[in-house]
Amino acid sequence: MLDSVKIARRQSEIRQTLAGIVGKETPSEDETRQMEAFDAEYRSNETRYRAALIAEDEERREAGAELETRSDRDWSEMMGQFEMRQVALALDEGRQLEGQTAEIVSELRSAGGFRGVPVPWDVLERRAGETIASGTPDPIQTRPIIDRLFPQSAAGRMGAQMIRIDSGAAEWPVTTSAVTAGWADGETENVAGPTAYATTDRAMSPDHNLGIQMRITRKTLKQSGAALEQALRRDMSGAMGAAMDQAAFLGTGANGQPLGVITGQATYGITSTAISAIASWSAFRAAVTRFMTANAAGSPNAVKAMIRPELWDYLDGALISGTAVSEWDRLMKNIPAGNIAMTNNGIAAPSGTPSATSALLTTTAGGVAPFFIGAWGAIDMIRDPFSDAQSGGLRITALATMDVTVARPAQLELLTGLELEAV
Repeated sequence: MLDSVKIARRQSEIRQTLAGIVGKETPSEDETRQMEAFDAEYRSNETRYRAALIAEDEERREAGAELETRSDRDWSEMMGQFEMRQVALALDEGRQLEGQTAEIVSELRSAGGFRGVPVPWDVLERRAGETIASGTPDPIQTRPIIDRLFPQSAAGRMGAQMIRIDSGAAEWPVTTSAVTAGWADGETENVAGPTAYATTDRAMSPDHNLGIQMRITRKTLKQSGAALEQALRRDMSGAMGAAMDQAAFLGTGANGQPLGVITGQATYGITSTAISAIASWSAFRAAVTRFMTANAAGSPNAVKAMIRPELWDYLDGALISGTAVSEWDRLMKNIPAGNIAMTNNGIAAPSGTPSATSALLTTTAGGVAPFFIGAWGAIDMIRDPFSDAQSGGLRITALATMDVTVARPAQLELLTGLELEAV
């Protein structure tokens, strides 16, 4: 029982006893001394009661913080114990899964149908300290801390929200109109009438399947041991992350691909501004101003930009006349370096005469991401028992179902025709 509760009960007993004594017109000497003793104890208990409340409030705060973060921490720790090595050996030798890996696989199987071994998306998250060099990593490099899914991908840096979907299609209602206010024009006049509160449903459906193939030689299976764990994670994460990035921005919407943000600019209703002039900070400044006047961004540092390396190369070399300040310096002064994603995978290579490229700007408004990437269920790991049977190797196909959609078109803008050379 809490100390504060014990003290409160004792205070109640003292009050009840004193009420019986003070009701007497002529209390005895013993009763008088008893009243003095109870009075002193009551005052002392008041001080103890306040101190107990302060101490217990601190304990409640610590316990509340513990409860708020426990589920995320427990989930991360559980995913950290999933071993890709066990999956590879189960597919290669038929070895039984054990421990946390077996529990997670069993739980995933109960949630949906898989032809092979289901692997949760969290397993492909890059771990702090994980080596990215070529070859099989040393087991001593393994770290237990898991970062968010594909943190270095261009989609992640541009504010995309990764959503896990168990099954079926999913929709997100997004506000597309705002309630307006109006003044009454006179003492007896009415204020502005009600404005329709409209929303638009952004749907994603499991129509797009991404597959990657991994080839693991018999020598690797026998020599690498536990180091095979990080090799599988690294290779799968890199291949799938690159494919996701390209589909998120340049997906054609045909041949099984989802419709990417840049390719589907007209379909999604994203504003596209043709610069058709030498690339400069002024083109980005105008786009940032449009974001702020549309209440999509509160300041330039709330805007994220995705550009090609060739655009950085040109802007960094374009010096302001008579100064050592480049156009890139001016851009960096207003848009933080952490908000700029350079990629040769999400934006098409420069083309045309003169050579020109594009840039994508996004911002997060009201906690809503500019676009969503939906991932269904888990990654299905299937063994191909025939392709490498002669060499004793293991060939694995990893299948993932994904889709892309834009939340609010007002949170994105595409700049085209950023010329990298004079005519």
